[in-house]
Amino acid sequence: MQSKRRPVPRSDRDRRPRQRCGYCGDLTTAMGIRPGSLYKAFGDKQSLFREVVDSYSATPNAAFVRRALDETYTARAAFDRILHDAACIYADPSYPPGCLIITAATNVTGQDAEIEAFLRNIRNANLQTFRDRFDTAGKQGELAPDADPAALANFFAVVIQGMSQRARDGATVDDLRRVADLAMKTL
Repeated sequence: MQSKRRPVPRSDRDRRPRQRCGYCGDLTTAMGIRPGSLYKAFGDKQSLFREVVDSYSATPNAAFVRRALDETYTARAAFDRILHDAACIYADPSYPPGCLIITAATNVTGQDAEIEAFLRNIRNANLQTFRDRFDTAGKQGELAPDADPAALANFFAVVIQGMSQRARDGATVDDLRRVADLAMKTL
């Protein structure tokens, strides 16, 4: 026996939350064009997204980690600066909250697997950068002899990613600063 689906009354359908159109939906709506036209201008959807990430990565809001690592002498000072800069940047109401590279592809379809892998590779490269910095810190005597550079790198990556998500969920700069202060007690 074939079951018949009861149509959802229009009034109920209109009350359901509207699903976001993906990373180009707002832009194409504002421009009055179809997504295919936008993608074609960049070659395809993945190329457009890579261009967006490259552009974002060049902004001060995305480059703060590299600056902190390059401009501070000790690992402790670098990660203190990274976490406190993240608190200010991720919760700044002038910009979308959090970090594009951390949150852009958390729930993707199979057709966007390349984008997911692209962002994962960037995050893993950042993790390796953290590990390299902690390896150097260990060799220079900045860390306790039993410190595990890989575990420290993972810990700080998780804290930063969590701070990004908390900012998206409404955490304030002060909320995130308290997280940064607590995380710094591990060093």
